[in-house]
Amino acid sequence: MFTIAQFFIALLGVVIGIIFGAIPGMTATMAVAVFLPMTYAYDLTTALYLLLGLYIGGISGGLVPAILINIPGTPSSICTTFDGYPMAKRGEGERALKIGIMASFIGGMISLGCLWLFTPLLSSAALKFSSVEKFLIILFALTVIAALSRGQMLRGIFAGFLGVFVSLAGMFSVNNGYRLVPDFMKSKMQDGFQLLPVLIGLFAIAQIFQEAEEGMHFKVKMIDGALDQTKKFSLKDFKGQGVNVIRSAMIGTFIGVLPGVGGSAASILSYAQAKSFSKHPELMGTGVPEGLIASETSNNGLTGGAMIPLLSLGIPGDSTTAVLISAFMLQGVQVGPLFITQNPGTWNSILIAMLLCNILMFLCMFYPIKWISKIIYIPSQRLYPVIIMICVVGAYATKNGRLFDVWSLLAFGVVGYLFSKIKLPASCFLIGFILGKDLENYFIQSISAADGSLAVFFTRPIGWIIWMLIVASIAYAVYDNKKAKKRENIV
Repeated sequence: MFTIAQFFIALLGVVIGIIFGAIPGMTATMAVAVFLPMTYAYDLTTALYLLLGLYIGGISGGLVPAILINIPGTPSSICTTFDGYPMAKRGEGERALKIGIMASFIGGMISLGCLWLFTPLLSSAALKFSSVEKFLIILFALTVIAALSRGQMLRGIFAGFLGVFVSLAGMFSVNNGYRLVPDFMKSKMQDGFQLLPVLIGLFAIAQIFQEAEEGMHFKVKMIDGALDQTKKFSLKDFKGQGVNVIRSAMIGTFIGVLPGVGGSAASILSYAQAKSFSKHPELMGTGVPEGLIASETSNNGLTGGAMIPLLSLGIPGDSTTAVLISAFMLQGVQVGPLFITQNPGTWNSILIAMLLCNILMFLCMFYPIKWISKIIYIPSQRLYPVIIMICVVGAYATKNGRLFDVWSLLAFGVVGYLFSKIKLPASCFLIGFILGKDLENYFIQSISAADGSLAVFFTRPIGWIIWMLIVASIAYAVYDNKKAKKRENIV
């Protein structure tokens, strides 16, 4: 079970996550990245209560601006605007919010059940993996991240491998020589760039640079009477929606399992399926609970799904779990096939923490929703100075006080800002950066064991299965890329 301190840490995480999710321009990933330095003060279990609270709260909070002002708070809330905003325009904003919150809770609980059921099974299978299969699994993850940049597949792949390239800067483990490091920086970069300044720079400082460029003059205007009780919420709104709920939650969970696909894809796919199987598809998009339920159930289904490859294979399922894997690394815990057997207490704590955070999310949003909705009025110019301070202090504390890490934070903030200008996905870069060193280490181990022969990657049965997945992943990415480009040309 959890302690009183962990309960309040989870509550704090959920509330802050909801705030980040509800304010346009902020995301769950940004929330987890900004508060990651706080985990230095806690043990791993307590840190997970905070981070999972931020994750679940951040994903759920995105429905508030999506419904009330037609702006998705998070990418996974895109389809929530289709039916949520029309309901708000009819004066059913509170009803729409409560439907979305209930659907989010159900989606989160179903995905948690999948996490509990499938992660141990996948871990058991992965225990048979040698360094060859581990290398191929990481290679598979690097091919899947192309899906994060639909319509611009080459940019996504380039960003991922650029992340791998940057991760290799520092001292080479084989001969203790330096690579990709100028002479004047060798004393600072024995271990390369530290993960914490990189991810905070990419996801927090870069966002602040973008907001500063736009001037932070964004004004929120809610529809008059959006929260009037024209039609109250009741459980009858879910009548006949059982199949829609289960289908959407499973789609969200499955999309979460696929590394790099992301919440927007889950939301769009679930919404499309709900429309295909609807008895009245012509009403979708006009303000019906059916579409709202599909979107919100699926995007919270991601929370458990994305944790499955993270904990069983050591592969982050999305950009937020890429930040979560950093928390494990900072605490000295290796996620992967041996995680559950070597850390049964931590595994149980993750399940309990996700259960608690889903319940707290529901309680914190469902009943005081009229007050929660006012979060969208918080001006960004008041929040960002505080966020910058937290980021700088966190980066400085990464290796017990090095100014080099603060400069790294600012440098990668500029890199993230430039990525947004040339449309390179920062999440692809981060996943490549995290996986880069393991990719190299497993490659060297495999080649060394095979006396330098590359044939070792093509002679094992499990390896052939992974190669098939890699080919299928690339084929799907090419198909999806062409489809997205055609859609853009039509528009």
